[in-house]
Amino acid sequence: MAKIIPFKAVRPTRDKIGLVACRAYQDYSIEKRNARLRDNPYSFLQIINPGYKYDKKITGNRRFNLVRNRYLEFKEDGNFIQDKKPSYYFYKIINREKFEFNGIIAATSISDYKNGIIKKHENTLEEREILFRDYLNTVGFNAEPVLLTYPDNDELKFIIESVMESRAEYEFTTTHRDTHYLWKVDDEEIVKTVSTIFSEMKSLYIADGHHRSASSFLLAKKLKEENPEHTGEEAYNYCMSYLIPEKDLKIYGFNRLLKDLNGLSKEEFLFALDEVFRIENRGNNYYKPSKKHHFSMYLDGDYYSLYLRKFEYEINNALDTLDVQILYDAILKPILGIKDLRNDNRIEYPHGKTDMAHIKSMIDSGEYAVGFSLLPITTEELKNVADEGLTMPPKSTFIEPKLRSGITIYEF
Repeated sequence: MAKIIPFKAVRPTRDKIGLVACRAYQDYSIEKRNARLRDNPYSFLQIINPGYKYDKKITGNRRFNLVRNRYLEFKEDGNFIQDKKPSYYFYKIINREKFEFNGIIAATSISDYKNGIIKKHENTLEEREILFRDYLNTVGFNAEPVLLTYPDNDELKFIIESVMESRAEYEFTTTHRDTHYLWKVDDEEIVKTVSTIFSEMKSLYIADGHHRSASSFLLAKKLKEENPEHTGEEAYNYCMSYLIPEKDLKIYGFNRLLKDLNGLSKEEFLFALDEVFRIENRGNNYYKPSKKHHFSMYLDGDYYSLYLRKFEYEINNALDTLDVQILYDAILKPILGIKDLRNDNRIEYPHGKTDMAHIKSMIDSGEYAVGFSLLPITTEELKNVADEGLTMPPKSTFIEPKLRSGITIYEF
């Protein structure tokens, strides 16, 4: 059964939380990142991008050591404090669309990841796993939780809502107009009850953070081998996670843009599609799919609706039912010649919060030849794929909430 435990977070002082918290490093353009590094000396970007102070780019272990040094400087300067008692951190995000995410930041067991109690639905790249393992090993902390989801639970919901009636330890709004709240919970009775509730859950599911989970597993394995007095309760045996109920998980899809038709004419391409789909040319009439196995396509100035001919497509497992897999199996691979979805530079993935109007503009500009839109995957579909031990194609889901770095820090 699932094991979660409280921990002593290192976190910003209350007066600096809004300055410290930042989005993931790769979410910033170079210009915006440099502006924040220049204008905000308290941003967590100052820690994870230490090369900003130098003229040349610094990589590998030298960069990792600089990250460690900047982190220690923040602690020495009093920008961070560490809680005295192990705590859970109840965390709420209200995004600009007024959607609420309510959950718990906790330490989750690496053994649960190894044993399949914490389930994944995406493959990871070994090179990235090892790189991030070495990063964690050098810096000694993790500042961005893995996003996990759990089955809706009324008792846990009541506890979370009761705690959130009190004043939050943190309350701040970002420039993206998302408001964040955090409550530190160290009451022994609440901690025990929350831990017991999770211990009765058969499975947790990774929503976002597959590489962080895999790298934490590799780190735990490495440190266990190096520690002759290993007990299994050391901090490195756990990974910081943000656990939210399934009903709070928000899943968007990723659309697909292709730069060419793989040498086919428009007529040849449509003829090939007709083998597997019923096709309707909708002209200038905007079309968005409303059912599973229906797709929207924009090609040469026209919108098309594509309906899967089910007798032409065989479904054998949970993966085969996903629209992202159908699109790959029926169009991208056999017709457009896209075999490597991760590395083929002929395909791009605008996420589902950008609609077909964006796809239309990209194709009308001449940069791309054809675009597809599809319904997002549901939480139930995500769980079914994970339960069967299968993995989705890359860029299958764009999941919210997107967490900020530097709000709670887990030291190994």
